[in-house]
Amino acid sequence: MFRFGNPEFLWLFAAMPLLLVVYLYLNIRKRKDVQKMGNLNTLRLMMPELSLKRSYLKFWFIFAALCAGILLVARPQFGTKVETVEKEGIELVIAVDVSNSMLANDLSPNRLSRARQILSRLIDVRKNDKVALIVFAGEAYVQMPLTSDTQSAKIFLNTIDPSLVPVQGTAIAQAISLGMTSFSADEEVSRAMVIITDGEDHEGNAAEQAAKAAEAGVMINVLGVGSPEGSPLPGGDTGSNYLADSEGNVVVSRLNEEMAMEIARLGGGLYVRADNSNSAIRALEVQLDELETTRTASLSYSEYDEQFPLLGWVLLIILLVEVLIYDKKNRLFRNVKLFR
Repeated sequence: MFRFGNPEFLWLFAAMPLLLVVYLYLNIRKRKDVQKMGNLNTLRLMMPELSLKRSYLKFWFIFAALCAGILLVARPQFGTKVETVEKEGIELVIAVDVSNSMLANDLSPNRLSRARQILSRLIDVRKNDKVALIVFAGEAYVQMPLTSDTQSAKIFLNTIDPSLVPVQGTAIAQAISLGMTSFSADEEVSRAMVIITDGEDHEGNAAEQAAKAAEAGVMINVLGVGSPEGSPLPGGDTGSNYLADSEGNVVVSRLNEEMAMEIARLGGGLYVRADNSNSAIRALEVQLDELETTRTASLSYSEYDEQFPLLGWVLLIILLVEVLIYDKKNRLFRNVKLFR
């Protein structure tokens, strides 16, 4: 197989015909100027060191060097072999709470941003897993179906915000139920969920749904974002910069840690706070590593050899030859008739 590493540089070849036209035009003018000085054969007798063919040859060497240079920066590559890589991991469904309470800033910069940071790093360390992404507030939706493309998962993760789910609330039970339908039909693969929430406005039976998931062989882990002390919600219109209730009191959102721990316990998984990102990631990684891995994907990669060294030598030789060709005959080689 053959390809170019930087094919965009091949467009430079479009300028080469123009360079050729300019050279031919200037060469014709030069020949006419010489002819004005007298008969060309007479001039050759008067100036035996003059060699027009040498200048032609120098140009073509320069032209060839430019072509080789363009090929050099375009990085031609030849494929040598195709390697198949087996990925072994688990199926992981990530459910992210995107309710307005996730905008509270008791975690810097806010709860949702901290959750995205932790999950992005978790996806990096779980690169062999298949990942699905669910967002939920008052309702739950599949943001990204199960895939082995972890880079796409990170892209989708960075786009989540409260505007994705217009209905407010914290429908954790619905998120778990939707997550159960997001796994593949392969019964041999290990399955787990990571739920990221502050537990605000809990709408019931999430613990029961977590227990059902555990019975079906799905590990339910919960990442709690926020603090028990709570934080005001931004976006109010009462003169402060915080959300207020109907009586004008500032609304404070608190982490419902007791509920989050109960879901993780009945789901056979781990509860961890997100206040320390490194500790949270390590704890989740250790917990997920307890699950048996199976083949999640088979990827084929083509290895390509760079032809840079070969073209580099060709370019160097062309330039050296061009330098050694003088416009005028060297006295030592005056009798050599290779170039007139």
